Amino acid sequence: MTSSARPADPAGTAARPPLNRRLAEFGTTIFAEMSALALRTGSINLGQGFPDTDGPEEIREAAVRALRDGRGNQYPPGPGVPELRAAVTAHQLRRYGLTFDPDTEVLVTAGATEAIAAALLGLLEPGDEVVALEPYYDSYAACVAMAGGRRVPVTLRPHEGRFRLDLDELRAAVTDRTRLLLINTPHNPTGTVLTRAELTAIAELAVERDLLVVTDEVYEHLVFDDAEHLPLATFPGMRDRTVTIGSAGKTFSFTGWKVGWITAPRELVSAVRSAKQYLTYVASGPFQYAVAEALRLPDSYFDEFRADMRAKRDLLAGGLERAGFKVFRPAGTYFITTDIRPLGESDGFAFCRSLPEHCGVVAIPNAVFYDHREQGAPFVRFAFCKRTGVLEEAARRLKTLGA
Repeated sequence: MTSSARPADPAGTAARPPLNRRLAEFGTTIFAEMSALALRTGSINLGQGFPDTDGPEEIREAAVRALRDGRGNQYPPGPGVPELRAAVTAHQLRRYGLTFDPDTEVLVTAGATEAIAAALLGLLEPGDEVVALEPYYDSYAACVAMAGGRRVPVTLRPHEGRFRLDLDELRAAVTDRTRLLLINTPHNPTGTVLTRAELTAIAELAVERDLLVVTDEVYEHLVFDDAEHLPLATFPGMRDRTVTIGSAGKTFSFTGWKVGWITAPRELVSAVRSAKQYLTYVASGPFQYAVAEALRLPDSYFDEFRADMRAKRDLLAGGLERAGFKVFRPAGTYFITTDIRPLGESDGFAFCRSLPEHCGVVAIPNAVFYDHREQGAPFVRFAFCKRTGVLEEAARRLKTLGA
């Protein structure tokens, strides 16, 4: 007699769960859920942060040329192709006066997400504390968990139209177990750009407590109005303790190419590479050559890109205000955080799940970016990196909420 039943457990123990306990709190991302909802309902997707147009034609042609010339069709060098590493160092020098050795102080990664993962895996010991600015990009929490670290959130809170960092709270969060500060500016999802005074205080704290810093600066070229992007590595005492993360996806609208990089002193790059080589090993070979050309584009490209995004920010922000949202107009990134309480709502998850049915627009509840979910409950994020006509239609649909 045969049976399809599971064999008895001789030890009498319950079956092991398939997911390890470090990742047990992380399921399918909210982005997958909301993108699927957008497809199912035919809604305008202002949730996930990717453009709906491609980047410069000459950079696309550079990728095609690399493919046809046989450059990058096989494994590229582990640190990244020399042309891209040289372009990254030239960019850092021209923009910020930072000098790096392209052979030992640059590492090309499969996008900024891998850079974050490799940095945390390479720099943390199990039990190390990581202080991060909450709300934060969702991969931060997962990567800290995979590295065996303990995340310690310091919450940015709304004040006078922007989300602000409480420097006293930041200082109080650092303990003898703190290994690393994880900083993001321009900040996703709030759109805050940390000020010179805030960055000075962060730098002084890092030096005083001998902390490493990983700083995610992928939106460095998307700052608006009178805001200024100031790399943390430029502050006194910071170059030798900072891993700076950059990315081509946000700056050149090629998010699918997955080309990111870190710049850091030799010993930190070596530590990050020790982890990175066992993740993707290498990636995006032909695209690396194209991104090298993109980083050498004239200043006019970056100026026009920023002006276009600022106009789109203002278009969507105006539509959201007319719909009844309280809008935190961002100083950077391509995301707008809103408060739904003026609409009589307080649960961002429920609001975002019902929004497509109500008016055919998808957004993301900010609570997914918080450890303290209650802090983010009334906030909702919209992406404005879309075509002008799409944003105009989204604003028209959202107007029905006010009615």
